[in-house]
Amino acid sequence: MRIPVLYEDNHLLAVVKPPGIPSQEDETGDPDMLTLLKADLKERHDKPGNVFLGLVHRLDRPVGGAMIFAKTSKAASRLSESVRSRSFGKTYMCVVHGIPAEPEATLRHYIRKDQKRNQVSVFDTPAPEAKDASLAYAVAASANRHSLVAVRLHTGRPHQIRAQMAHIGCPLAGDLKYGAAKGSGFSDIALWSTSVSVPHPVSKEQMVFRSLPEKIGAWSWWQDAHIRAAAEYFM
Repeated sequence: MRIPVLYEDNHLLAVVKPPGIPSQEDETGDPDMLTLLKADLKERHDKPGNVFLGLVHRLDRPVGGAMIFAKTSKAASRLSESVRSRSFGKTYMCVVHGIPAEPEATLRHYIRKDQKRNQVSVFDTPAPEAKDASLAYAVAASANRHSLVAVRLHTGRPHQIRAQMAHIGCPLAGDLKYGAAKGSGFSDIALWSTSVSVPHPVSKEQMVFRSLPEKIGAWSWWQDAHIRAAAEYFM
């Protein structure tokens, strides 16, 4: 499988992750992004032996869009530090059931993950083993009892967007795990990584990598202008 490449140099690789592919190897044994990209780099650059590729951040398996990887251990360390220091910017768009009560807001909750169920719980106040979770959202358009929503993550908790939007009564289209209606006809969760921004690990230049979803499924409901507005809202 060829993964679309957004940018590549000697230090980092930015790609478009297709929905349905794990970010890294999991218990299913299905092809994952790390394995596929290592094989692609080895072939394209005719590299002998093992190819280094560092996982800097993750996207849930059903989620597609912009994603970056480190091509050296030094780049991996510096990009990981950008994640920890929150100079690593991530924006998304999603299609949710209903219309959020506020057209634009910042959500602040506490999230606790159940590893066995691979599902998180959301709390309005601090709870044992729960971590703070914050995001900003804005409604770009509404139609057919659904809304197209732009999101900027402030923290990177597991299933954060999915769980926090469901907590305010607007689960993502297709996301049965977090309360979406069954039989809606969506085969994928309507969540897309529209941009990743980070200081380059060597030059320190601010790099921004963007991606838009194909106009299929829940994304086909919206005009191109709405999609662009959602993608650019937090840029």
